[in-house]
Amino acid sequence: MLIPSSNPSPWMHRSVRAQRGAVLVVALIFLLLLTILAVSASGRSLLQERMAGGLHNAQQAEMSAQTALRGAEWKLWTSTSNVSAHLNCGSGIFTDCYIFDPANPVTNVTNFRTKQGWVTAGATTYKGYGNSVDYTSVAAAGQSGNLAHNPLYMIEDMGVELPPGVSGSLHESGATGTGGTGYTSVTRHIYRITARATGGSPNTMRVLESTFAAKSN
Repeated sequence: MLIPSSNPSPWMHRSVRAQRGAVLVVALIFLLLLTILAVSASGRSLLQERMAGGLHNAQQAEMSAQTALRGAEWKLWTSTSNVSAHLNCGSGIFTDCYIFDPANPVTNVTNFRTKQGWVTAGATTYKGYGNSVDYTSVAAAGQSGNLAHNPLYMIEDMGVELPPGVSGSLHESGATGTGGTGYTSVTRHIYRITARATGGSPNTMRVLESTFAAKSN
């Protein structure tokens, strides 16, 4: 009868050591795969966070520019009730306004409407109805602001309100009349309002425009 030896043979020792080495290699491979998955998930999360932040800044800039447009329109609208004042650009209560002249465009107006970057020359800062709201603060008048810049606007007097086809001035589409007859308003002018605003980041900007008819004199 064979009696098993209490001491294992040398080849059995080598087999166990080899198996232990294989387990270590497999564990390292799985650890590497888990690390790659974790880094990939983290990268996607950061990308989504940046995309959400960019969308938030774009929405802020859009709403800020809209606010400046409506504020300038309200200024024009409420100023028409002051019969003793004239809304003519450069005089009366509208000294921050420009006369539209396609033959001699104003540099400040052209830059404000078309130039990239934050342009302030010749523009008016909009700070709420009472001109007391700082939209760059975290809490402005009970509302969340925290914008990179306060919104700006610029007003241009496009001329007397005339229908298309009437010569002598501009009609509300902004094109020069070509002759003909029609209704002419000597007291109502068409104003073009341009607003420029940023979101929480100065790299996010919006430039919006609107036209508004208001009594000039």
